[in-house]
Amino acid sequence: MSTVLGNPAEMIAHGAPRVIHNDMELEAYTDALFQLTALDNPSSSEAEAIELLTLLVERYEQEHYPIPVADPASVVRLLIEQQNLTQRDLIPQFGSESAVSMFLSGQRNLTLEQVRKLSTRFKLPADVFIRKAVGAKA
Repeated sequence: MSTVLGNPAEMIAHGAPRVIHNDMELEAYTDALFQLTALDNPSSSEAEAIELLTLLVERYEQEHYPIPVADPASVVRLLIEQQNLTQRDLIPQFGSESAVSMFLSGQRNLTLEQVRKLSTRFKLPADVFIRKAVGAKA
């Protein structure tokens, strides 16, 4: 066995973090993670534990609670609502109010220029505004 890793089976038998298998374990790991991230000056071993627990929690959540990819029109509608905007407010990004309406109603896709302008305006990655192919991974 490596001197860096020791005996992994023995470490796990003594309570070292392991792969999360159920929601009860997820809750315990999440609680431990919150406690560690609340520390003002975590030690190097605490920082390593934060990184490891984060990886384990993210892996479990991605497998058991995946977040569906939103279509671009839904994203823009949400942004309009959250920022108390009107369709007229997006004329600079779309060129006309009718272009905004057609996009939001699903009659028209975004152009690359509109994607760039929306990305800049809302300070979000461009891929948020690009429709993903069905079955494609994000």
